[in-house]
Amino acid sequence: MAAPTTFDDVEAEFEAFDDWDDRYRLLIELGRTLEPMPDALKTDATRVRGCASQVWLYPTRNGDTLHFMADSDAAIVKGLVALVLLLVQDQPSAAVNVADIRTRLDQLGLAKHLSSNRTQGLASMIARIGELAHE
Repeated sequence: MAAPTTFDDVEAEFEAFDDWDDRYRLLIELGRTLEPMPDALKTDATRVRGCASQVWLYPTRNGDTLHFMADSDAAIVKGLVALVLLLVQDQPSAAVNVADIRTRLDQLGLAKHLSSNRTQGLASMIARIGELAHE
């Protein structure tokens, strides 16, 4: 299974799957598409607070455009990171809207199928991306 390259592709594949095991596999595959994050960037300063798993976000700017390197030590969480990045990667920081990200993710029905720890971690990750975009 090739990982989708846009959020719309993820939505279409989620709709095509009948069960959540397939959707979890898709998320794991999506996580494998993240560009490798050098260990030197996995520091306390880049770690996302509020995640049970280790999650790191490292933003770079090219003018007003944001690019993130990210990683996690948990396969599904890494997929969630990649999923969120499909919505914000290489976008102008002004276009990063936390409410819009939450709405798009809610449409996938994730909240009903993730543990409370993962749901909280996802919220923390989205909040951190919002902070980084608007610093």
